[in-house]
Amino acid sequence: MSASMKECLQLQLLEMEMLFSMFPNQGEVKLEDVNALTNIKRYLDGIREALPPKIEFVITLQIEEPKVKIDLQVTMPHSYPYVALQMFARSPELDRQQQLLLNKGLTSYIGTFDPGELCVCAAIQWLQDNSASYFLNRKLVDEPSTQAKPVKNTFLRMWIYSHHIYQQDLRKKILEVGKRLDVTGFCMTGKPGIICVEGFKEHCEEFWHTIRYPNWKHISCKHAESIETEGDGQDLRLFHSFEELLLEAHGDYGLRNDYHMNLGQFLEFLKKHKSEHVFQILFGIESKSSDS
Repeated sequence: MSASMKECLQLQLLEMEMLFSMFPNQGEVKLEDVNALTNIKRYLDGIREALPPKIEFVITLQIEEPKVKIDLQVTMPHSYPYVALQMFARSPELDRQQQLLLNKGLTSYIGTFDPGELCVCAAIQWLQDNSASYFLNRKLVDEPSTQAKPVKNTFLRMWIYSHHIYQQDLRKKILEVGKRLDVTGFCMTGKPGIICVEGFKEHCEEFWHTIRYPNWKHISCKHAESIETEGDGQDLRLFHSFEELLLEAHGDYGLRNDYHMNLGQFLEFLKKHKSEHVFQILFGIESKSSDS
């Protein structure tokens, strides 16, 4: 059953009201865009014509036993709750493996909800009820079992588009996050800016949340490819590391930043990494072979 955009946004506002009543203290719910809810109300009232940005926020949960904090990052797609919610839980008290397991459990739980059901409040309750076991000693969490069955993981590849990527601080952050997480891919700087990140789903989603937060708005995930695997995913990778991609720019603009990257070179780069099909998805232009 399809639902109108208006109905979806009204349900999202309703859930946000519930969250603010559950977490009334300042700083417990941090909106990425402080005007997000106001813009949605203006849109629903017909005052604003353009579709407002998605609601994105972080909720800080205090777990009583053990006494730790969990930050739950949430993005509500415009069609939520009739499409899947994007969320990621993190805590400085968890190592990477424990955090991976926690988010797998959370994602599995959220997957039991039917389309149209609000689930942020339920996800918070699940974390409060179930997260304690993930804070156990790493040795206990990682201890192998001779009876263990192969665990299926989702290998994800995200193709991210930005109008431009120039700032040195931003470029440094992207590279640092890419190298810190177990992901591979590249960041093509200039105009346009293109990022490809691949690895296990939880690591890619953490990368995506981290580089956008708190205020990178002109960026979108244009395409995502996912594959179920029981292995470590190494055979699925198209890239061997996460690096910055520097290509020639069209024209000689001196110190100006307003230059376009050589998309012909970029297409050849994609062909080399078996990703030519993404060119049309990113730019709406059908790729042409250089020998045709």
